Amino acid sequence: MLPAMRLDLRKSDASDVIKRVSGALGVELDLTTREDKRRSIGARTSRGTWVRIEVRPLAKILAQGQASNGMEAAELLRGIAKPAWYTAVSWRDAVDDAPVLWRADEVEFVSVSPIRSRGSLRDAPELSDAWWTTFNSSLDNLMSQRTTRIATPDTETITQDLVSRVIERAFPNQIDSTITNEEWVPAHADLNWANVTGPECWILDWEDHGMAPRGLDAATLWVTSLTVPALAERVFHERRKDLESRSGKLMALFHCCKILNDSSARESPLFEPVLDAAGKLLASLRTS
Repeated sequence: MLPAMRLDLRKSDASDVIKRVSGALGVELDLTTREDKRRSIGARTSRGTWVRIEVRPLAKILAQGQASNGMEAAELLRGIAKPAWYTAVSWRDAVDDAPVLWRADEVEFVSVSPIRSRGSLRDAPELSDAWWTTFNSSLDNLMSQRTTRIATPDTETITQDLVSRVIERAFPNQIDSTITNEEWVPAHADLNWANVTGPECWILDWEDHGMAPRGLDAATLWVTSLTVPALAERVFHERRKDLESRSGKLMALFHCCKILNDSSARESPLFEPVLDAAGKLLASLRTS
């Protein structure tokens, strides 16, 4: 069991961290553009770039078995609508007596906004055919490449054991959740509407990317679209080949089960659509 890290950057004073990052990278952060999340802070810089600061428990990084440099490693990927990576700084620290790693990545600034900023999506965004063309080519090009990294959705290394445990917890002894080695491809691993922009399509925040079962990205976006049926239907239409594959169905069920296993999600507008989708996925997997 990994030690809990209680630090929430939305509620913590990170002024010393920001000062250290500014000095190390040689830029000033425009705090009027600051965006705080639980484990990351982002802001525009005096160079016209964007800096993302993240904190992760060192034990989590060691358990993942790979360096916490996903955004830097993503610079090697080609043919994808993503911000360019420029430089980074990292250092070891302690939070609640537990060792952590701080990392700040400086990347290309994207002026268009994420499609969702907080909570569940309530309305379908207006996305042009050109947007979907860019989105699809980015995912197709990503899947055609190779990386030594393993994807870490929600900062957990994705493995057969993790997928099986999550599904079994929600639906014990219901299906065989085995994924074959041939079904693993590179994935963004956190492809939700907060990491995709509009009206121009950019895919942001690549820190968790790596090899994963085919369909993980399409499934993540589809499941997080279920509060808006027309949008979920469009995602399914665009990524049908992924989502109709056996691994794609398992990835959709895996994401559904992560939500169903979270007691705090029961009040979310996403819970009931996810429960319904999980039942249909189970039925489909039993007959495939």
